[in-house]
Amino acid sequence: MRVSKKKAEENRVALLRAASQLFRQRGIDGVGVAEVAKAAGLTHGALYAHFPSKDALVAEAFSYGFERNLAEARASAPDRRPSFEEHLAGLFSSEARDKLETGCPMTASASEIARQGNAVSARFAGVFEEVVTMLEESLEEVVPATKRRRLAVAAVAAQIGAIAVSRAVAKADKALADEVLESTRKTLSAACKVETASVRESSLRQRE
Repeated sequence: MRVSKKKAEENRVALLRAASQLFRQRGIDGVGVAEVAKAAGLTHGALYAHFPSKDALVAEAFSYGFERNLAEARASAPDRRPSFEEHLAGLFSSEARDKLETGCPMTASASEIARQGNAVSARFAGVFEEVVTMLEESLEEVVPATKRRRLAVAAVAAQIGAIAVSRAVAKADKALADEVLESTRKTLSAACKVETASVRESSLRQRE
């Protein structure tokens, strides 16, 4: 029986949703395509009708998870752009650490990406750049573009590492897990304030 265009799209979304959650929860290499199909309520063959390989599925699911999270974040504050400090509070929160299946795909899969194909690496790079851009735009314009870029890249890279370490020690030492997130967040926040203050001070000296 031929599947309608609408139903085919629904099936594709169901596969992406299932894959996105399973890959984040159990790891890319820890989940097979048959498990993804079963979780989506579809057959193995139905999955390959949409995605020619697991690599293609991983790449699409990675982007799907990120775009869903980004849409939810934007919906929570539709009328304004969050500040750099607010972004840091979200990126380094215990919620970001604890909700594996719905958390950031980068923090869930960073350690596995190098073992995947070019398509997956490209999606990771694209998402990384998108988050960097979002953070750059949240920084005060008084800070030069090169410094905004440096702070944003450092913040995203630090978040991926801090979340990974915090997750690794959370079961054994919850206090340490929280300390890792808080210390990294405060260090980045302080660096941002130092850069901003330095630029303003330099600007004032030039006017005198």
